[in-house]
Amino acid sequence: MGGTMTAESLPATASPWPEPPRDGYTVDDLFTLPDLPPHTELIDGRLVFVSPQRRFHTLTMLLLDNGLRRTIPEDFRVRREMAVVLSKRTVLEPDLVVVRAEADADLDQTRYEANDVLIAVEVVSPDSEARDRDTKPHKYAQAGIPHFWRVEKTGDKKHPAVYVYELDPTTRTYVVTGIHRDHLKLDVPFTVDIDLTEIDRL
Repeated sequence: MGGTMTAESLPATASPWPEPPRDGYTVDDLFTLPDLPPHTELIDGRLVFVSPQRRFHTLTMLLLDNGLRRTIPEDFRVRREMAVVLSKRTVLEPDLVVVRAEADADLDQTRYEANDVLIAVEVVSPDSEARDRDTKPHKYAQAGIPHFWRVEKTGDKKHPAVYVYELDPTTRTYVVTGIHRDHLKLDVPFTVDIDLTEIDRL
């Protein structure tokens, strides 16, 4: 996701939302406050707004979305930019998630629970590096999401590199299991086979 501006960083007169509660906003607040910008996230009770996406970000999401759909098992689904509730005061919006099919309720659904998610994917943006590399994976791991992929722009041709992590359930931390630069080929948690250089043809 994009930038890192929080509601607290705005001048009080500029904010159209109520003064945040002493303990911060909650999940219920996030989904009921009027006129929040699209893709607003909630981290430890703070509203976090995102910047417009760059072309690399959009094309990488498309590439991975298409690639995952080719091999995903029937009992899972791929979703883009859907809210995932991690705790009472933290709701993140991964760029992509793989969720259990039974987690789909109806077409008006706005969120998934952490235990619905098999893989969370974040495409790193220049203005959200700290969150995508540190804050978000830590939150996903603490919530028990089994797999996390971090995607970075790398090399002269600016192809995506996918850093693949698996959860250590004992420590609730992620362990890197591979770095994939031209070809993302995995057997866990299911078969994945994506030519990352295909981004040049999107």
